[in-house]
Amino acid sequence: MENQPPVRVERRPVSEDESRRANGPDWDRYADEYQATHGEFLGDVGFVWGPEGLTEAEARVLGDVAGRDVLEVGSGAGQCSRWVRQQGGRAFGLDLSLRQLQHSRRIDEATGIRVPSVLGTATALPFADDSFDVVFSSFGALQFVSDIADAVAETARVLRPGGRYAFSITHPTRWMFPDDPSEAGLVAGQSYWDRTPYVEVDDTTGQVAYVEHHRTLGDWVALLAGNGFVITDLLEPEWPAGHERVWGGWSQTRGRFTPGTAIFGARLG
Repeated sequence: MENQPPVRVERRPVSEDESRRANGPDWDRYADEYQATHGEFLGDVGFVWGPEGLTEAEARVLGDVAGRDVLEVGSGAGQCSRWVRQQGGRAFGLDLSLRQLQHSRRIDEATGIRVPSVLGTATALPFADDSFDVVFSSFGALQFVSDIADAVAETARVLRPGGRYAFSITHPTRWMFPDDPSEAGLVAGQSYWDRTPYVEVDDTTGQVAYVEHHRTLGDWVALLAGNGFVITDLLEPEWPAGHERVWGGWSQTRGRFTPGTAIFGARLG
């Protein structure tokens, strides 16, 4: 990535504070390149659940959003929330990166579909109890959060009874493999059950520059059930025929054999 500091990779425990202080600035640095590289694929008013290209119009994990209050956690430039607003939902965004929210404002002006958005974190949502009918995250904040139990509990707090929660993440089985789109990325080299975070440290300052956290499928089930959610969906999109886009470690080469994305859908209570 352009403008990224030289880093060394470690595997070690990382606190929520370290994760937040690393990932916010990291996304600020990366936001321009991310939007330039992936913006057309995502669409200014588009809801894509992952690199495979599965859309919410196809998946329908959120259900009917018309007339619903909807929160996107890790909203980035607001593409998904903008799609929700186009469908008649009252969508709001939250992101840790100011630069991503600036891109959201830019696209708001270009499209005329405005997504009210705030700077914040998934572990301390700045909203009252029972504020939303739907909360979702499309490859948003969850993998970058250390205190994931707090994030899920916060989602349950701001959802109304019977509300919908949905999120997409890197498929947990991918943790076993190197993040490589070539055939080398099909050879397992790490235990699926090793939850030690992936950490990049800035070589020049010694500061943590990027963190990603891993949970197993069983961990996610326990987290959701423990916060009063009933799981209704677990989608593992297949790689579409003829889809040749390479996005980080996602590619046709790997996608033909192993899932890259997991999409959870749940109902509160």
